[in-house]
Amino acid sequence: MAIKNKYDFVLLFDVENGNPNGDPDAGNAPRMDPETGYGFVTDVCLKRKIRNYVALAKEGEPGYNILVKEGKALNTRFTEAYQALELPTGKGKKTPEDIQKARDYMCQNYFDVRTFGMVMSTGDNPCGIVRGPVQLTFAQSLSPIRPQDVTITRQVDTKEDNNHTMGRKSIIPYALYRAEGSVSAMQAQKITGFSEEDAEVLWEAILNMFEEDRSAARGKMCLRKLYVFKHDHAMGNFPSHKLFDKIKVEAKTDIPRRFTDYALEIDTEMPEGVTLESKV
Repeated sequence: MAIKNKYDFVLLFDVENGNPNGDPDAGNAPRMDPETGYGFVTDVCLKRKIRNYVALAKEGEPGYNILVKEGKALNTRFTEAYQALELPTGKGKKTPEDIQKARDYMCQNYFDVRTFGMVMSTGDNPCGIVRGPVQLTFAQSLSPIRPQDVTITRQVDTKEDNNHTMGRKSIIPYALYRAEGSVSAMQAQKITGFSEEDAEVLWEAILNMFEEDRSAARGKMCLRKLYVFKHDHAMGNFPSHKLFDKIKVEAKTDIPRRFTDYALEIDTEMPEGVTLESKV
């Protein structure tokens, strides 16, 4: 059964001596607003980590497949949906009824489609377009970032020329990022069927998305805080941005180097019909 309550949420995560989200247009340096110096991490990057966690934690469980991942083309998966439903496949115009059946099948079987939505209108066997109930903003650093290029030396040569290869890594000594998101009960009820069980999986994935994503490039990344506002009405009881304003984070030093260099101020007085839960 689809969720009956709207949710809004705020997450805080940090990086230490790593690159949280490289920009391929800037030599894979950490993404940064050139006007302000504040760093950012795209919503696509965060959704990728959530998908990866669910793929590991829920592997083999019905309804928790992940559509957007390496290994098989999307159009192939769309064809598999038609085959599972015994619908006609191949070239030729598909009826709106067939497309809707295929869309519903994708929502039921793929967690990321049910959660984030997906454009599935490509290929010979289209499955329609789904607007997901869960949406995330870009994460932005709470202080200007100071990227550094660290020179590294590779000791093992690729050729017998005895010349060590020099390289570099782009890192941020420390940065704390904030992202905000919402879960629309109306979209869940009308389209995808995103349920309370799915919401619990989402919170679990956010809390653990960096634990199975360790790499030399990303350094130490931690989910520090996850605040969830729950409305008692499907369309919400209070504007999201005003709820987000109740979570204030300010730097206590000019150059923060750890999470404790920030002060958190939480306004726990909630409007009628809204409750606040700190997940961590």
